[in-house]
Amino acid sequence: MSGGSPAPERGRFITFEGIDGSGKSTQVQRLADALRARGSAVVQTREPGGAPGAEEIRRLVLTGDAGRWSPETEILLFTAARRDHLEKTIRPALDRGETVICDRFADSTRIYQGATRGDLRALVDRIHDAVIGREPDLTLILDMDPETALRRGLARGTDEARFESMGLDLQRTVRAGFLGLARDFPDRCRVVDAGRSAEEIARDVLAVVDDTAPR
Repeated sequence: MSGGSPAPERGRFITFEGIDGSGKSTQVQRLADALRARGSAVVQTREPGGAPGAEEIRRLVLTGDAGRWSPETEILLFTAARRDHLEKTIRPALDRGETVICDRFADSTRIYQGATRGDLRALVDRIHDAVIGREPDLTLILDMDPETALRRGLARGTDEARFESMGLDLQRTVRAGFLGLARDFPDRCRVVDAGRSAEEIARDVLAVVDDTAPR
């Protein structure tokens, strides 16, 4: 019988999705803080980005003219960034038994490139299955009024407001897309009302995380 310590349990992969300005970054931080306060090891990350190569691709796709890339090119760029992120950050952390909390993942590509820039959802899914092959264990979709979210997103005034610059119609389409994903993937997606205070949202997010934890 071989000796040594048993391998750690695989960690949990949690993602946040929603329209721009819905408060994802704030809730990622709050959830990470809450879990760390309980003694959990947590990795916070984001997409596109989360690894050195992926961050370089982020600069390509989120800055500059909104029409500089075709939808198909965007899908490939986002998937390339995601593969680097998966290899360098997400998978190693999960293998160590840590919780990974990510601001956006493949669902954003399914909606932003797959549904709003042409009928390319099937292409997104085929590439994802071939190159990524990993879904989150839990996806929290922060849902709120698109007009309010757009004002928030534009008020940030960053040079990464590429999708916000496409206007309110896009925000409405994206919101409908995320709600559709919640119906498509009921086992892993939970919709949270993001039109409230950050404290109320964080309380409900933590409740969902606890209620869906593996038993």
